[in-house]
Amino acid sequence: MKRGPALALRIAVALVVIGGVVWWVSRDKGSSKAKQVAGGSAPAAGGAPAKSGDRVVPVQLATVTAKDFPIWLEGLGTVAAFQQVTVRPQVDGRLDKVLFTEGQVVKAGEVIAQIDPRPFMVQLHTAQGALARDRAQLVIAKKNYERYQSLQQQQLVAQQQVDEYAGQVAQFEGAVKIDLAAVEQATLQLDYAQVKSPLTGTTGVRIIDAGNLVKAAEPSGLVVITAIDPAAVLFTIPQDRLGGVSAALAKGDVPVEVWNRDGSAMLGSGKLVVLDNVVNQATATLRLKALIPNPDRKLWPNAFVKARMLVETQAGALVIPAVAIQRGPQGAYVYVVGDDKTAQLRNIEVGTIVSEAATVTRGLTAGERVVVEGASQLRPGGKVNPIEPQRGSNTPTSAKDGAGKGSAKGGP
Repeated sequence: MKRGPALALRIAVALVVIGGVVWWVSRDKGSSKAKQVAGGSAPAAGGAPAKSGDRVVPVQLATVTAKDFPIWLEGLGTVAAFQQVTVRPQVDGRLDKVLFTEGQVVKAGEVIAQIDPRPFMVQLHTAQGALARDRAQLVIAKKNYERYQSLQQQQLVAQQQVDEYAGQVAQFEGAVKIDLAAVEQATLQLDYAQVKSPLTGTTGVRIIDAGNLVKAAEPSGLVVITAIDPAAVLFTIPQDRLGGVSAALAKGDVPVEVWNRDGSAMLGSGKLVVLDNVVNQATATLRLKALIPNPDRKLWPNAFVKARMLVETQAGALVIPAVAIQRGPQGAYVYVVGDDKTAQLRNIEVGTIVSEAATVTRGLTAGERVVVEGASQLRPGGKVNPIEPQRGSNTPTSAKDGAGKGSAKGGP
């Protein structure tokens, strides 16, 4: 008798809980339908629900163009001096004068330092005196030889005496030649006392000051002179590109452009001059050298740069922006938009991609329009709304009023 009321109470509580759950579920469904109606997902005409493919997607388009397409190969590199010389003294002595300013542009043959010339002038005067002495003795020896030749013809002197004077003439002729060499050597030493620039270039930091004793075997030298106009640029490319570069060189000069590290400014242009004779096995790259006119000194030795060279120009190629190309299981494809503003998927074959442009060898024709922005929201057969990009921005102009934000989230 006591268990009856307790059981009834439990059954009543269970019924109340079940009723509450049923009421909550039915309330949640009703609110979801209300949200769908408020959000614009109302049934389409005829009572059918709206499809996600019926929405219009804002996109940016680009036209397929047929034009000459230059193919550039890019590589990282460094600027090197076209020529660089450490100027060392060629004679020993005291450095009297330094005739250049650090950073000065000097010309080939210009005197940049003066070593004390007096010891070499003494050597020159000594050699000149010895030359004059031996020349005078040579004159006397020749006259004696001629006199004894005449006496020998008259049978007045022996032949032995004639031969002795002939030997003296030859001896003094040899002495004169030695003296001439000594004069040339002393003149050369005197010329070496004037340290001259071996090339046209820019001087670096002065290594030795005036007043110091210098030697010809001085390892550090006096100054380093660097020729930076033209500048040499060393850069690398993958070894797989060797064939194309060699073919371009065989046709003539290969233009090279040099840009700063971030690619925002071109520093100069010139031509390719050298292909290295070996491939770097560690990196599978090939080193190249280009000569770039550098009158404004924008290129400085050891600076890092980007270099690119023109190896080929494809005539009449079909060109599209590289961002239009999508990748899928069946390869590359693009969305093509016709006059009916419907996007159709088109499989293509990509030729060459250079920077922001690409060539297409199959699948497109000139004049067609392809989607370059908004393709991630498209499906084949979907409707699109072409919009113009903002100046200086990749954002659609309609993004100002919120349409761009909606499309970025997947809504119209």
